[in-house]
Amino acid sequence: MASYREIVTKTVISKGKKTFTDSGRKKVEYTPSTILGCWVINHRFEGSKTSDKVVINGSYDINVWYSYDGDSKTAVLKETIPYKETVHIRNNSNITNQEVIVRSLKQPSCVKVDIDGNDITYVIEKELGIELVGDEKVKIVVDENEDPWDEIIDDKNDEQIDNEVKENFIKEDQIEESL
Repeated sequence: MASYREIVTKTVISKGKKTFTDSGRKKVEYTPSTILGCWVINHRFEGSKTSDKVVINGSYDINVWYSYDGDSKTAVLKETIPYKETVHIRNNSNITNQEVIVRSLKQPSCVKVDIDGNDITYVIEKELGIELVGDEKVKIVVDENEDPWDEIIDDKNDEQIDNEVKENFIKEDQIEESL
């Protein structure tokens, strides 16, 4: 008859990824002539689980470099954009103590930026990966007929080794000749 052992291990219960798109409009001090660049930096986020949803709260900074006054001067629009994303997840597990791990699979980046009068409009895209992790018990079969471990016995004990050491193994004549 086989016996069983239980192993407690961390396991991924559910996982998925989703692409999010945010758009915004910001009035600027000067009437823009040309958009020279757009960068998204300092992305921070964390996730928490509530019933069958994962809520991700985060923020990133957007910097839009633009020219004005007939392309003779430049300015930078700087803004911190907070966001809250809600993702419905499939969770068929009855594990109660679940940990939420959120990873940025694709950092937020500006996919479109335009001038609309005195406003700058932008579209930001990001991709987040979500994992639910929990402790799970796994049963494994243990073979009772497995060979026992062999006991390792030293062939010689310390006293036997001490008796075999020859104190005058190297003669003094040999030492002087080698120098």
